[in-house]
Formats: sequence, structure tokens, C-alpha cells
Amino acid sequence: MSDALLTVAPQRWALLAYARLRSLWQRWFLWLLLAVLVSVLLVTVVWLAGRHEVEQVQAALDRDTADAVADLRSGFQRNAQSLRATQAPGADPARWPEVAAALLREHREWLRLEWRDSALRPLQAVNTPYRMRVLDEDTRGPDQSDVSLACAAARKLGASAYSPSHYVPIAGGGGIEVMELCVPIDAGGYLVASYSLRDALIELVGPTLTRGQEVAFTEADGTRLVALGSSRRTGTRVFTSQQLIDLPGTSLMLRVDGWRAAPDLFPNMLTALVTAISIALVSVLVLLARDTRRRLRAERDLADALAFRKAMEDSVITGLRARDLRGRITYVNPAFCEMVGFSPEELMADKAEAPYWPTELAHEYQQRQARRLAGGMPPREGFESVFMRKDGTRFPVLIFEAPLINAHKVQTGWMSAFIDVSEQRRIEELSRASQERLQASARLATVGEMASLLSHELTQPLAAIASYASGSLNLLGPDAKGDQGEVAMAVKRIAEQADRAGQVIRSVHDFVRRRDRTREAVAPQALIDAVLPLVRLQARKLGVIIEVVLEDCLPAVMCDRTLVEQVLLNLARNAMQAMDSPDNIGSRVLRLRVARAAAMGAAGQEDGRRWIEFSVADLGSGITEEVAERLFTPFFTTRADGMGLGLSLCRTVVEQHGGALLFEPNKPRGTVFRFTLLST
Repeated sequence: MSDALLTVAPQRWALLAYARLRSLWQRWFLWLLLAVLVSVLLVTVVWLAGRHEVEQVQAALDRDTADAVADLRSGFQRNAQSLRATQAPGADPARWPEVAAALLREHREWLRLEWRDSALRPLQAVNTPYRMRVLDEDTRGPDQSDVSLACAAARKLGASAYSPSHYVPIAGGGGIEVMELCVPIDAGGYLVASYSLRDALIELVGPTLTRGQEVAFTEADGTRLVALGSSRRTGTRVFTSQQLIDLPGTSLMLRVDGWRAAPDLFPNMLTALVTAISIALVSVLVLLARDTRRRLRAERDLADALAFRKAMEDSVITGLRARDLRGRITYVNPAFCEMVGFSPEELMADKAEAPYWPTELAHEYQQRQARRLAGGMPPREGFESVFMRKDGTRFPVLIFEAPLINAHKVQTGWMSAFIDVSEQRRIEELSRASQERLQASARLATVGEMASLLSHELTQPLAAIASYASGSLNLLGPDAKGDQGEVAMAVKRIAEQADRAGQVIRSVHDFVRRRDRTREAVAPQALIDAVLPLVRLQARKLGVIIEVVLEDCLPAVMCDRTLVEQVLLNLARNAMQAMDSPDNIGSRVLRLRVARAAAMGAAGQEDGRRWIEFSVADLGSGITEEVAERLFTPFFTTRADGMGLGLSLCRTVVEQHGGALLFEPNKPRGTVFRFTLLST
């Protein structure tokens, strides 16, 4: 048994030793693997840090290069504008050398300014006061290739253009790189500025150049033209950035070299520190991942809330506007922008007056805004105002305003809601006009009934007056003389006017009943003669002079004689009443004129027929635009004792005859009423 144990023991010890060795090897292997991983991690971190620093240095150099390019472009553009300004409208050509000399004192990068004609012949030239003359006058002729190229490009583009750089030798050795700027002028000709590329770098880029940088102009193939900056130091690393400057007519490459010590980091950290940093890094990553998830969830919820709020504000038809405590607009919704026709940028511009304020009401709106900013509370039921669209049209709005309170219970401004009530006002106006038309129709119906009643009631008294007048004439006899003859004449006139009154009443009755009237051929002279006695009676009372102008050989007109006479009588009476004012004393002239008219019908279009035009002109105060819009409206009148039916009935009578009743201003003052009748 012992032999067996002795035989088994070495095997067990061997197995145990192998297991221990294997465990130790695994442990060391794990430690070695961990050390390798940590080393790789450390090296990777160091390498990434070094690479990141290199990228940061290169990115900073790229930004500096982009800023330098932007400065160069803006500087070139400002210089071109300054050069063009010397030829502004109203500038004195004789003072151009003085202005050019002042510009050269402000811009050291210019060597020379020239004013050339359209054939590129120099007219005037001024050299820079900061260096000896570089450009020879003999070489600055119209055949100079660089100037010709720049001006040809400027003529083609219609704007400033540049020539490629060219080398100009200097007496005593050396030379400079020069670029020509050509600016066309409106009066014809060109303004030419000669740039020194080195001075352009000094003036336009030099102030922004940092230590350890060199900036240079190069050709597209890398040929260096001019350079500016510090030289490279030993033990430094070169960082280079270059960008193209595309100018009208030519192109330059701006190259910026930066001298900086290369980021060399050598790891010298303890394993424990790396382990701690690794554990801390993992912990931070875990915490960061959890925080990132919470932040993403919060940002998503906030984005949803903002999207819902934005959709809600964009969908409402009520205009919304927010202002701060200084009165500046800080927010407008699309409905408000559509209402006034301005963009949010135009509305939120820092201006003293809002662009939608009408000019005539701007002072009133400023006072109202001052009251709001002073703490005055607006009415809760809102108030009405007038806004102006971008096209200048005005429209009424209903405004509701309230203080804008933030989460800390502090007022930060004012919130306003706007409702466009122009459509509501239009509907109200249509309703009011409809009510007026209904009332006018009712009054017209009443007038028609009254006219029928009066025509029926007045027929008998007028018939009696005519009978008594005829009986009186019979009693006086045909041979009455002296006073009896005058009485007979008066009684005869009474009979005639009674008969005329009967005809007028019957015509009005037929007009109201809209019966067909019997028309007859009447001479225009007869129509005028029929109304003149009545017109002269009123003219004698008002001191009006009557002028009658009839064209020769006028044909007769087809009309209802009684109604047309009433139209003439009404127009004449209106004309005399228009002149019945103290301002018209001594200038009261009524002109009745009858002449052939153009072949125009009631619609104002040619119809091939012959028309006779009757016109009544006065020297009154004329008709305003407000009155002209409602002149023929029934029951509209400007006189306290008027009914407003005269002109409306006159136009109806003329239009029933196929003609047209129009009016226009009289020269030098007053009004002319014209109507046409068809001739035989």
C-alpha cells in the first residue's frame, strides 16, 4: 500500500505543481495582458491627444487663413468703393488729384491712382507719398498690358476687375510685385489703382498676423510672390494652410505658415494611475451614458413640446406679437406676418417705429406704446386700431394686450393678439347699405303711392282752375284792351300753367305706374322756350344771368315733352341753387347749351345713331368726391329742405329715353350736367 502511495504521490504532486504553475502562468498572463491593454490604452490616448493637438493647431491655422482671406476680400472691396466714390455725382473733376492724394495717405497699399479715359489714356495721376516713385510715367501708357487686361475685364463685368500680378523693377536693384485695379466710372473712362502686394499684406493682413506665422501671396503653382512674417525657428514644426482668393479678372493664393513646437508627449505614468484613470473613465462613461440617455429623453420631450407649441401657434388665424420692456418686438407668428405682409426679420428689426404703423398715426401709436411701457394697463375687452400692410393698404384690427409674465413672476414684456376685422367691417357696411336700399325702396314705394294720390286729388282742382280761367277769358272777350287786356293775358297764362301742371301730374302718374309714354318729335328750341319763363323767375330773384346757346339747324328729338321739360327745369334750378352763396356774387351765370353730340348711347359706346346733347353749366362751388359717389342715390341731398329725388328721377327719365345723364367739373369752377336725346 505504501508503495502504491509512493507511486501515486509523485503523480499527485506533479499534478498539483502543474496546476499551480498553470494558475501562476494564467495569473501572470492576465496581468501581462492587462498591462499590455493598459499600455496600448495609454499609448492610444497619448497618440490621440498628440493628433488632436496637431489637428487643433492646423484648424486654428485654417481659421486664421480664412479670416485673413475675408479681410483681404473686404479690404479690396472697400478700396474699390472708396476709389469709385471719388467720381460720385456732383464731384469736381478739378479736385480729383486732391481727393486721390487724400486716399493715398489713407491706403499705404496703393502705389499710384490714375484717371484714364475710355481709350485708357491717362488724364490725371497721383503717386503715393510713402515711397519713392516706383512706376515710370513712360510705361503707364494706354498700351500697358496689365491695365488693359484689368479694364477689359471691368468693361465685360460692368464692375471692378484686377490684373494678374507683375514684377516692377526698382532702380538700384530689386523690385516689387504689383497688381492693377480697374474701376469703370459712369461718365466714361476708368480709375486705375496700382497695388503693392507686399503693402497689401502689411495693411490688410498684418494687424491680424500673430507671432510664429508667415503669410505670403503665391501663384496657383506654388510660386511665392511676396511674404510677410517671422522666419522659422529651429526645432519647430511647420503647419501650412492656403486658400484661393478669387478676384474679378485674376486669382491669388494666400499661404500661411505657422511655426510651432511639435506636440511630443511621452507617457510616464504609473500602472495604478492608469488603472485608476481607466476605472474612472469607465465610471464616467457609464454615468455619461445614463446622463446622455436622460438628456436625450428630455431634449426629445422638449422638442415635441416645442413642435406642438410651434404647430399650434402656426395654425391659429389670430396674429400674435411679443414685445420686451423696451418696446422691441421679440416674437411674431406666421398669422401676424401674413396679416401685415412683413417678414419676421423686418418686424423684429430694432427700429423706433414699427413698419406696419400708418405714417399719419405713428405719433398716436408711439404715445400708446409709451403708456404701455410706463405700466398702463390696456382694456381687457380690447380696442380697435388701424394697421398698414407692406403694400400701403390700411385695414382695421382688434387688439388684445396683456402683460408677459415669466416663470419667476416677473414681467418681461407685453403679449398682444390681433384680429383682422376688415371682413367684418365689410359685411357690416354691406348690411348697412342693404338696409339703406330697403329703406329707400320703401320710401320710393311710399312716394309712388303719394304721387298717385296727389295726381288723383290735384286733377280736379287744376281742371277747375283751367275752367275758371277759360270762363274769365270768355267774359273779357277777344277785344279786351288796356287793363282788361293785361288781365286777359294773365288769365291766359294761368290757364296755360294749369294745363301744364295737369300734364306734369299725369306724366308723373304714368311714370310711377311705368306706363308706355307717347313720344313726339319736338324741336330743342321749343323745349328751351317752354322752361325759360319759369327759370327766369327764379334767376331774377337770385341775380343769375342766363345764357342760351343753340347750335344752328338742330333736328327735332323724340321724347316725352313734359318729362324732358321737367328734367331741364330741375337741372336749371339745381344749378342756380348751387350758385346761391355769398362767394358767387357777381359771377352767377347759368349756361343752357344744345348741340349735336357724338354718336354715343346710354352705355357710352358708339351706336351709329344721331344724338342731341343738352347741357346745363353753373359757376358754383362744384361737387366733392364724397357727394359725387352718392349724387344719384334716392333721398340723398345736401340741402336741408331737399328730398333727394330730383336727380334720381332725372336720370331715370333720360335713361328711359335711351340717353345718358352725366356730370363733370366746369372750368374754371362749377359743374356741367349733360344728357342726350335721340334725334329724328
